[in-house]
Amino acid sequence: MAFLAARLPGLALAVCASFAAAQTYPAKPVRFVAPYPAGGVNDVVARVLAERLTQSLGQQWLVENRPGRGGNIGTDFAAKAAPDGYTLLHGGMGSLTLGPFLGKVPYDTMRDFAAVTLTARAPNVIAVHPSLPVKSLKELIALAKAQPGTLNYATSGIGSTPHLTAALFESMARVRMTHIPYKGGPPATVDVIAGQVPVGFMPISTLLPHIRAGRLRALGVSGTRRSPTLPEVPTVGEAALAGFEMNPWFGVLAPAAVPREIVTKLNAELVRLLRVPEVGALLASQGVEAAYSSPEEFAAVIRSDLRTWPKVIREAGIRGE
Repeated sequence: MAFLAARLPGLALAVCASFAAAQTYPAKPVRFVAPYPAGGVNDVVARVLAERLTQSLGQQWLVENRPGRGGNIGTDFAAKAAPDGYTLLHGGMGSLTLGPFLGKVPYDTMRDFAAVTLTARAPNVIAVHPSLPVKSLKELIALAKAQPGTLNYATSGIGSTPHLTAALFESMARVRMTHIPYKGGPPATVDVIAGQVPVGFMPISTLLPHIRAGRLRALGVSGTRRSPTLPEVPTVGEAALAGFEMNPWFGVLAPAAVPREIVTKLNAELVRLLRVPEVGALLASQGVEAAYSSPEEFAAVIRSDLRTWPKVIREAGIRGE
């Protein structure tokens, strides 16, 4: 008891210091790490939020793109940053819940990060060149079964969320197609539009203008509900494969030892912003759905993915580049 009593003043001081830091946070600019290239979905969402956080919290939020190795480089940088709330990650499931099963990564998602909130969902879309004689997912499945291994599909890269969408589709539909990976969405899109590769698995935001222009035919979206951006396109689950779900997410995370009070403050402000109709409409125009959660709900999403996707990756024989 004497030992505990001796430590209590120190514990109290630590709690008070943590609370005081949260009260004044942020007292200087915040580095917001986007581990993917500028112009992509992750970067777009990060910049929408950074602009508004700068206005509402009175300090600059500086988006810092640190792409490479499927998001692993920027994610590792954020994991090793000082846990003071001034370096945060705008992460995605690619590096946080898929990357660890595609190859060795220098961080542990659950150990090294504190979840703050989800920010967005970015479902993929399955689209085909108009010359392909299919007008529904059931027809695409029938064609793939009739021509096993000969139907090519494009994605933005090995181990990307579009690639995992395709792997899950092949597994559930019991078909075999040939993956043509590209180094990013733009070159893959060029070849799908040209008909060089007849099928594309891509983020909605990447293919949206081409779908609207009639250059591509959308057959299904990978989320659990129809996209507000493409309301006429059914989900994969309702069109052909009941229970299908690949609904890529993005979210804000901090280094694991960040004070809880800062996580709470960040969560409250981010959720408030993500509920603003203007923000939701801006993200929707990019084919992205605004999302938000408590830290505990976000952590549960991460844990669920860490249980779900290893089996799909293993069965598909996917290895990171």
